[in-house]
Amino acid sequence: MSAATHTLYTFRRCPYAMRARMALSSAGVPVRVREVVLRDKPEAMLAASPKGTVPVLVAGNGDVVDESLDVMRWALAQADPEGWLSADAGTTDALIARNDGPFKRALDRYKYPDRHPDEALVPGAARAEGRAILADLDDRIRAQGGQLVRSTRSLADIAIFPFVRQFAHTDLDWFLAQDLPALQTWLDGHKQSALFTGIMAKYPQWAPGADEPLLPVAA
Repeated sequence: MSAATHTLYTFRRCPYAMRARMALSSAGVPVRVREVVLRDKPEAMLAASPKGTVPVLVAGNGDVVDESLDVMRWALAQADPEGWLSADAGTTDALIARNDGPFKRALDRYKYPDRHPDEALVPGAARAEGRAILADLDDRIRAQGGQLVRSTRSLADIAIFPFVRQFAHTDLDWFLAQDLPALQTWLDGHKQSALFTGIMAKYPQWAPGADEPLLPVAA
């Protein structure tokens, strides 16, 4: 895998795209990055995946992988140097399902209340629902010795971290005032990690014929 034979359509700030990029970077998969502006999606991306959401991975053999968790698992099937997939599968799946379901619902209604004007879940209630899940994560991190499933990071941590980051940054002062010390330390550690900072490089909007930078590979 010395040459970049795969292409990733991504949007820098999307948490789904973040977790896909982190898995690809950790695995050392050579990927050409095509940064997308969501209000101006490229025709090539829509041709590959008509649903029009990121991430979209177009593998060198032409296969299209267009769900973030599938991209993560595809990448880790190529190489899994930290053994992310070896963490307890049942716990991992349950944590990710709760994140992608109830927690994401609360996050959306907390961060973007104007997008859900007809729903009874007001921002304060949505924040409370999200915080209850964060409190459970805090307990779990403390019990596991630093991460969600074990003492070292695994698939669950990387899949969930971008969404906790987004929730926290909706009102960072409020988040930092909460009694969630293990979660706060966990979040800061992932934010400061070389893996995350590497995949958060800024790229211009891609257009046909433009440069396609390589996704940084984790050291």
